[in-house]
Amino acid sequence: MHDMRFTIPGQDLNREPFAFKAPDFQKKCEVMITDRGYKCRITNIVPLSDNERLFLLRIVDPVEREMFNFRPGQFLMLEVPGYGEAPISISSSTSNHEFIELCIRRAGHVTSALFETRQGAMVSIRGPFGTSFPMELMEGKNVLMVVGGLGIAPMRAPLFWIGNHRDRYLDVRLLFGAKDPSQLLFDYQFEGWQRVSNVKMHTIVEHADESWKGRKGLITALFDEFTFDAKETYAIVCGPPVMFKFVCHHLDLMGIPMNRMFVSLERRMHCGMGKCCRCMVGSTFTCLDGPVFDYWSVLNLKEAI
Repeated sequence: MHDMRFTIPGQDLNREPFAFKAPDFQKKCEVMITDRGYKCRITNIVPLSDNERLFLLRIVDPVEREMFNFRPGQFLMLEVPGYGEAPISISSSTSNHEFIELCIRRAGHVTSALFETRQGAMVSIRGPFGTSFPMELMEGKNVLMVVGGLGIAPMRAPLFWIGNHRDRYLDVRLLFGAKDPSQLLFDYQFEGWQRVSNVKMHTIVEHADESWKGRKGLITALFDEFTFDAKETYAIVCGPPVMFKFVCHHLDLMGIPMNRMFVSLERRMHCGMGKCCRCMVGSTFTCLDGPVFDYWSVLNLKEAI
């Protein structure tokens, strides 16, 4: 006869009360409880360039869809069944619970397989993981956003955040540099960022074609186009690590303290949980302690950039 004393009632931990509490993403112990899996359907695929596409994912379960939250600058682990996982920065608005936007470059085994999928395909995500840009800390100040190439992917989340809370910030500028005009991704949103979100935009390319009418050169040349009060300014820098030294050094010369410059080392991400050690710099796991760091901390991480 079955003894009911030893029957454990069924539980759906994802729907228990603690699961709805917004975790403190700056604390490792709370970050790790966000390691949940979500089944998603690819609802749309938007070509951005020859090697970059924007994938719109929708979490299948409506309760989980509403429950999923993240902060600007965080990333998730995207699984393509049969091919493995890859860390991807979240490119959508934190207020959008209907879709998750991922800007992805074809670069490896998993992303190449993803590029072969079609609308309606099923994938899985885990997360979110990592630290985030301190958007509340920047309130009441100027925000200078400096982007190189695919760095626009993690920068879109803070751009959306500022657009949703525009009255909390002073002057906001986006400096966007790329190798050529085709790499200025999301150009169809430039006008909206300027007119709707009141973000002043400055663009530049290294190699211009006949259609390009803007500036040509390195992204640091854009700093000549405006002035700002360094004491009242925060900076967010996203892009290839090689640009951090030049951009942040330039910002330092202009008077912005290094602890007010925030960079994303999202390109160092691998497993997202500190298990594979491939993102380890000294004693620091960039997937757990980052990917967002202030530049002063980055300078003290040997070989971080």
